[in-house]
Amino acid sequence: MPAATHSARSTTASLASTNARQQQQASLAKRLLFPNIPPGADLPPLFLSPACPSELHAEVYDLIALSLRAYVNTWWTKITRYDKEFLPQLTKVLVHVIRALEQRILSADLSTLVFCDVPALVTEHFIDYRHAAPKVSTAYATGGAYTVPQLFHLFQPHLAISPEGNIDEEYFRHALDLVLKICLPPEDYAPDVERYIIREVLLKLIVKDIIPRVTQPWFIQQTVLDLLGPPPEKQPPHASSSNSHGHFSQLSNLIVLLLSAIQSLSGTCLALIHAYKQAISTIKLVNESTATKHPTTASNASRPGVPSSEAQKCTIPMSGTPSSSPVPSMTLLQETSERSPIPTVVDPPNDFVRGPLVMFCEIFRLHWRFSGAIAFNFLFMLCTCFRTFINNLLSYVLYNRALSFPSILSLVRLSKRTLFPNGYPGPPPVDPTPEEQAMIRRRLIRRVSEMLPVPISAILLGSSPVVSLEAIIDPLDDHACNTHLVVLLFDAMLLTVFPELGIQGSSSKVATEHPGILMEGLEDEEGDVGSVAEGLPSPSSLVE
Repeated sequence: MPAATHSARSTTASLASTNARQQQQASLAKRLLFPNIPPGADLPPLFLSPACPSELHAEVYDLIALSLRAYVNTWWTKITRYDKEFLPQLTKVLVHVIRALEQRILSADLSTLVFCDVPALVTEHFIDYRHAAPKVSTAYATGGAYTVPQLFHLFQPHLAISPEGNIDEEYFRHALDLVLKICLPPEDYAPDVERYIIREVLLKLIVKDIIPRVTQPWFIQQTVLDLLGPPPEKQPPHASSSNSHGHFSQLSNLIVLLLSAIQSLSGTCLALIHAYKQAISTIKLVNESTATKHPTTASNASRPGVPSSEAQKCTIPMSGTPSSSPVPSMTLLQETSERSPIPTVVDPPNDFVRGPLVMFCEIFRLHWRFSGAIAFNFLFMLCTCFRTFINNLLSYVLYNRALSFPSILSLVRLSKRTLFPNGYPGPPPVDPTPEEQAMIRRRLIRRVSEMLPVPISAILLGSSPVVSLEAIIDPLDDHACNTHLVVLLFDAMLLTVFPELGIQGSSSKVATEHPGILMEGLEDEEGDVGSVAEGLPSPSSLVE
């Protein structure tokens, strides 16, 4: 009898130790988000796409677990240490949101966003800054009372930004609440606690962590430096041998020169053959994927709440006169539109080449120099001749390279290492001193001037490369002005994924040229928003 009791106790102890060992080996996502899953079972799939790799599911779950442990579990355990169902309930809500975002993003027209809307906003930012900066200390600035950010705010007024560049959190809080209302089922949206917690965590991440960091001029300059990479190391000149003798030395030098020429020629031929094969393979893949993957008109027609055809045209501002932003500020309403699709007209394919080319021309100010204007016009005509293929190529690169599953997986892992270096949020990075910021700016100017060959530098930068590069960096050298650009980019992405946020309501049949403009008091008015807005003074006329 004692032997049987001893064996039962040892069996129980071994089972308890095995369970404890399996719980320790379980991932953080299993222990926090899915505590009821058996130790050997896999996590439930997060994304609905069948082509999504299992590593992406695990990494995103791990990032969610780290975020909830850092920002929710720290104060929730002080309220109660015995409730283990709160974090799984938050995870259930987040899974609904992520899956709804996945379906929205897959059906959205990201090519128009990346190659039309984003270049248009960046181009308009450079144009408006270069119109606002010379007006400081003039009568346009009321005798010097207005600073550059305040003048820039007159060109690009926005509800979410003050003239000094301060962000209104209520704008983003209301926008995130509307996104949750669209993504969540009614039974999950009705409880306020989970929704408020998720909304405030996302709000802190966007307004407190991301936007103040990415709008800093030194951060943009350091990011460009990191993308360019370190400068190549200069090889020290080889000292010539003083013991070379006559005929033998000349013969050996001739043989070395001949062998070097043969090696260079063979390397060039191999590179050309490889480039030719790669070009043929890429052209074949682009032509095969054009009609089957991510067609622009098909994605537009399948999106719920897509505005009229005029809203999808690519409008790129030119630098003749200042104008308002091509994607204006978005006035979010309390009631979103119904989820019924609006019949649309199939548009002609957008011109994805014009936007990046005009942005490149405005950034480098090519139209200010005769050689730069000739080079830009020649490049523009060349791209226009192959516009259809370049449009397909850009869409193929976007969807199959930049937004592929390996790229997204690398981005998630990088975000996890950056935000949670030791499993918890790391200390806030220390901003560089003004001297270090000036050093970063000088390093960027020197790196770009050394990287460009002399003929290309003469076309892009003119006779004074340093002065031209300083003029290129200046529009991104103000934190308040950069905040306008980031908020407008946020609006553009939000309206691309959730186009119904730019429509006044399902009962309203207004057709606007820009879907982001929503004006109050038009429910009972006849006509469209564009006709009403034409009678209003523009910010450019107020400044001038």
